[in-house]
Amino acid sequence: MKKSIQLLQTGLLALLISFFFSSDLKAQIEEPDVIKTQRDAVTLSDEYESGFGININMNNFGFGIGGEYRRVVGPQSEIMFSLGITGLRDESEQTFTDFFFGQQIIPNKFKRGLAFPLMAGFRQRIFPKVVQENYRFFVSAQAGPVAAFTYPYFNDRNGNNYRETGNEYLLIEDNGEIFVQFAQPERVNDVFSRMGDGDWHWGGAGEIKLGVDIGSNFSRLNSIEFGYYFYYFTEGIQMMQPKQPVIQQQAGPNQSPYVWENGQLVLEDFFEPQKFFGTPQITFTFGWLW
Repeated sequence: MKKSIQLLQTGLLALLISFFFSSDLKAQIEEPDVIKTQRDAVTLSDEYESGFGININMNNFGFGIGGEYRRVVGPQSEIMFSLGITGLRDESEQTFTDFFFGQQIIPNKFKRGLAFPLMAGFRQRIFPKVVQENYRFFVSAQAGPVAAFTYPYFNDRNGNNYRETGNEYLLIEDNGEIFVQFAQPERVNDVFSRMGDGDWHWGGAGEIKLGVDIGSNFSRLNSIEFGYYFYYFTEGIQMMQPKQPVIQQQAGPNQSPYVWENGQLVLEDFFEPQKFFGTPQITFTFGWLW
């Protein structure tokens, strides 16, 4: 009996060993090879040929609006043409609002400005085989001429290229009495005033952008773009005040802090004409594809 039990144990052990080392079990515990899914990106030329969109952009110059035309020239490439109108200003401008009357004042501002860029460029789709069709990423660049129109920010009554605020004063002593003579303040023009006194300037414009067209409906154009926008004017534009009052180095108790001659403020050079204007920009485009 004891011998039979030993034979049974030996047989069971041999059976277990053969089970674990069998080729069938090994095949069951091995994972199958991963099969890569082949994905062919949709080409732009298969879905549409042209497109037209209305642009709304926001940057450090303010808001802008324009239009653009796109034309497919390759499987994932487009050329584009755009025309727009945007604000133009110095980045150092700071706007202050009167608490009681709501009037907005920008210290040292000399001119208001508008820019009209006309540009042509190229768009290239990126990651077409990775990102789904309802989010189509592009990089693009544009360049072209720009016309800028500037007109006076304030009523420069005496033509000295400096805006008197009324805080400039001269102390006058007469027979032992001291009188205060204040400069007459010059008012700020509203946004539509003095356009007839404006000037035109010609230069170059350009931008580089990363954008995404949204939606799998290839009959509608909806996109958002982030980029850098810039203008260059070879002769420069005087956007900020070219003059400022000369300050007394050592003013006595009965002296004005400003330098006066013949009842007029003595001025010195301040801001120089600006040639380069650059700003980050966000652009929203809505339109049609066909």
